[in-house]
Amino acid sequence: MKSVYDVSWMPVLSSLLDKEEVKNLIDFIDRERQQVVVYPPDNLIFNAFKLTKFTDVKVVILGQDPYHNKGQAQGLSFSVPKGVTLPPSLRNIYTELENDIRGFIRPKHGDLTKWAQQGVLLLNTVLTVREHQAGSHQNRGWEQFTDAVIEAVSRDLEHVVFVLWGSYAQKKEKLIDKTKHLILKSVHPSPLSAYRGFFGCRHFSLANNYLEMSGKKGVDWQL
Repeated sequence: MKSVYDVSWMPVLSSLLDKEEVKNLIDFIDRERQQVVVYPPDNLIFNAFKLTKFTDVKVVILGQDPYHNKGQAQGLSFSVPKGVTLPPSLRNIYTELENDIRGFIRPKHGDLTKWAQQGVLLLNTVLTVREHQAGSHQNRGWEQFTDAVIEAVSRDLEHVVFVLWGSYAQKKEKLIDKTKHLILKSVHPSPLSAYRGFFGCRHFSLANNYLEMSGKKGVDWQL
């Protein structure tokens, strides 16, 4: 597995990648690729850490594991490359943005790279998956790796907005220092739950209000 990430993450990631359990995880993924299709490709597994510098992180949006159909996964939670059909959860995210952010125009694509480049860490808690098998790489070691990332962001940075959609993401709340960060919680934006509290949560404007009150520049959510 190629570990491609911005140099600003080196103090966090280099020590994690040296751990025996992470080396075992990487060996597992390499073996998986010899037998089945695994997403995303090697060079995009750490895409979130490549596009968002550690010192620039201002918002963390937690996802669960990558999309598992061909061409979807690009190493960013909820994001798909241009030209790929929008997943239902992302369509609902855009609906909430239209209602929450004045002047937001729904894009025709699902590529959230622009957010990542502004300091929005689009982090899945599991970074790889077998084709057509959701959750297939859970409990293999990724959770410990990404938990350590969340803890590092909480410990070493100030005034970050952590966006936790759904019960799975909300389990990570215990890793975050609530005295110096903002935690925003709601149900997941999937069609199964969006109408039970995601729509109307106003997380995008709340995040920007908090950032601006903390002396930071808000996120331009328009894509």
